[in-house]
Amino acid sequence: MRRSHQLHFPENPALYYEARPANHLRMLSYNVQVGIRTEHYHHYITRAWQHILPSSARLKNLDSISALLKNFDLVALQEVDGGSFRSGFINQIEYLAEKAHHPYWYQQCNRNFGPLAQHSNGVLCKHKPIKVVQHELPGKIPGRGAIELVMGQVESPLTIIMVHLALGKRDQNQQLSYIRDLVCDRANFILMGDLNVRAEKLVAHPALSSLPLYVPLHTRTYPSWKPTKALDHIVLSNHIKVHHLNALDHPVSDHLPVAIDFEWPHAG
Repeated sequence: MRRSHQLHFPENPALYYEARPANHLRMLSYNVQVGIRTEHYHHYITRAWQHILPSSARLKNLDSISALLKNFDLVALQEVDGGSFRSGFINQIEYLAEKAHHPYWYQQCNRNFGPLAQHSNGVLCKHKPIKVVQHELPGKIPGRGAIELVMGQVESPLTIIMVHLALGKRDQNQQLSYIRDLVCDRANFILMGDLNVRAEKLVAHPALSSLPLYVPLHTRTYPSWKPTKALDHIVLSNHIKVHHLNALDHPVSDHLPVAIDFEWPHAG
């Protein structure tokens, strides 16, 4: 994980929650679709060129996203570009970290197409993690990854796994089994990201059903302009106390972000 030195401060957006105790943490997961605004199905065709070519609207969309991210302690990002031609050679993770005032950020490049595209996951943090590990997830088509963060204190850590799972059932089965092996001996853990599966199927999945976990809210996140599918989730071990969990009305990408406010006695 790299520490950013030049921090930029956006105008104060409306706070997600006005006040909170010191031992509360706010986390958010957002598939940002490399900064492409999608408001109708036909935009997948008419704006498809933005996956290859730079767009003057991209930074404006990222600035809108950064104004939201500033309100959270930790942010998991999916479908971000690590700095290529299509993004104007801007590392979108670093850009959002600086704009949203997150001093710690981490990039996982899962599909490296050189100067053309840097398909990545990302993490932004306001608190320094104990440990950051990247994992290559199994699957028929390579290019899916997970980022493991360990937060809090060494004697009672919180493990956070951020992923963007594959669409295919066979690949999902392998990837969820891999994740189970990562967290099966952890007392406190959170799984978050674009999981591409409904919550009820997720917790009943053979790979996860033996774990003490729950999804506090089954909320629809896709497509962002008229959500009908719950694909983006924050899954927690049973004893983590949640105060708020919502999909936020921030339709810049084709997914809505999912936000959580939970109690963690060992925050800091």
